[in-house]
Amino acid sequence: MGEITLTIDGRQVTGRSGQTVLEIALENNIDIPNLCYDPRISPTGACRLCIVEIEGQRGLQTSCARVAENGMKVTTETKDIARIRKTTLELLISEHRLVCTTCDSDGDCGLQDYAYRYQINEHRFPPIQLALKKRNYTSGDKASVYDPTKCIRCQRCVKICDEVQMAHALTLCDRAGSLLVSNGFDVALKESTCETCGQCVSTCPVNALYDKAAVGKGRPKDIQKTTTTCPYCGVGCQLDLNVNKVTGEIVRVTSQVGCIPNDGQYVRKGPFRHRFCGQR
Repeated sequence: MGEITLTIDGRQVTGRSGQTVLEIALENNIDIPNLCYDPRISPTGACRLCIVEIEGQRGLQTSCARVAENGMKVTTETKDIARIRKTTLELLISEHRLVCTTCDSDGDCGLQDYAYRYQINEHRFPPIQLALKKRNYTSGDKASVYDPTKCIRCQRCVKICDEVQMAHALTLCDRAGSLLVSNGFDVALKESTCETCGQCVSTCPVNALYDKAAVGKGRPKDIQKTTTTCPYCGVGCQLDLNVNKVTGEIVRVTSQVGCIPNDGQYVRKGPFRHRFCGQR
């Protein structure tokens, strides 16, 4: 791919042909708010937070889906953009049950950070009451839990299951205020094509999907991470042991996107089968 040059917020940066505006911005340490973006999956444009202004083009563009062009001039923050982002966040908050005080992601949550940055009004829009027509697909599952009252419909879990893990275990069902993540067959997760890899949990930006065994055992401020190699096979996946600094217990296992060789991915033994570490 050829190299291209563009200007973002008055700063000249370079990228590769075919990259999106958001990808080039992030590579150059230019922060554009986003919640539905994960570098491992195709663009969704669902959260609408990454909107930018491009000189010579009408309207605002979603930078996660807009392919960058040579000579492009991009502005990531204006009064209008900030106003629209604030309203978008207030709408997202109306769909997201606010339980930050007891949430395991408190202090490491993009939605929380952006809400603070743009000083949103949490009560501008009335909370949406979900019409739960189907049973929760994680009911009875021992590994992960899906909380639809926190879900912002970013689709990251669905896409990572389809495009990265290729298990095709998750989909979206219903529409509007009833839109939820499901396995599509109204059966228990263990009876679907789910491989219990934990990818959906790892990519969820708002803790709507979480590790069941880790609940209440430590928030980000309580955790110290130690990088290690998964002991289960010869691939050498790099994992981060999230250890509670007070109890010394391994609370959960995560992996950083971009690490070699697994790029933040793992199989079921990596994220969920680590309890033996605390046994003698």
